[in-house]
Amino acid sequence: MSIQVSGLVKKYGEQKAVNDISFSLNKGEIVGFLGPNGAGKSTTMKIITGYLQADAGKVTVSNIDVRQNPLEVKKKIGYLPEANPLYYDMYVREYLDFTAGVHQVSNKKEAIEKAIATVGLTPESNKKIGQLSKGYKQRVGLAAALLHDPEVLILDEPTTGLDPNQIIEIREVIKQLGENKTVIFSSHILQEVEAICDRVIIINKGKLIADDSVQNLRKQNNDNSIRVSFKESLEDEWLRRLSAIQTITKVNTSEWLLTATDVNEAKKQLLELALQNNLNITSLQSGGQSLEDVFRSLTQG
Repeated sequence: MSIQVSGLVKKYGEQKAVNDISFSLNKGEIVGFLGPNGAGKSTTMKIITGYLQADAGKVTVSNIDVRQNPLEVKKKIGYLPEANPLYYDMYVREYLDFTAGVHQVSNKKEAIEKAIATVGLTPESNKKIGQLSKGYKQRVGLAAALLHDPEVLILDEPTTGLDPNQIIEIREVIKQLGENKTVIFSSHILQEVEAICDRVIIINKGKLIADDSVQNLRKQNNDNSIRVSFKESLEDEWLRRLSAIQTITKVNTSEWLLTATDVNEAKKQLLELALQNNLNITSLQSGGQSLEDVFRSLTQG
């Protein structure tokens, strides 16, 4: 078991940022770690890495207790935090050499060149970090996380600032790394999570609310879900009057994710609602949910 989290609790004053969370991750897993802003994702990841100490619960990484041996745990983990900490006045190789020294990497030159090649940093590798675009700064942070060949990678928003081509490249890098490492991948871009991860953990308001494969989560309400968009803004009370509608999740002022007791009857009632109230339906779809739909229903419903 690469990572074992048991009964994790972290408080800030009276607020529980992390509230009794438990999960485990195995080698070779790439797990999407999701939640709205303020859900407790970054706090949980910082506790796993030893940057923060939990108020209760236990975390082990490669069977090492984080509280008892934080330095040993850091040797096992490569961490790219959301706020990527870089020294802008240093050159790329200079910074990576410094980071390799911190990790006591035995063959620094070889490790640096391998990390640069792995993340596609070669074209910009002779520049100062401050001269790089945001996307290449992210690559420097990822390269630094890989230098000591860690068993576990914790990546908090690793594709921030990357263009579509760079995102695809980094996605493939993460997939390759996940073949023999444990990867926790946090992102608000749910299409990225679907493309990279086989399993997803979702937390909301400090509590774990889902832990399953992407496929199983998407099957939820698969046969009775409806996504409807109106040209006009709409109050949810209008939809609640329809007898075939079971649950309502507001995507925005004109788009709704619904579940129905009878999909065909619900579609009929939606069309009648539009006709009777001079509303224009711009989209009406039924069937399987995307991960985004699941995420919204779990964190907003």
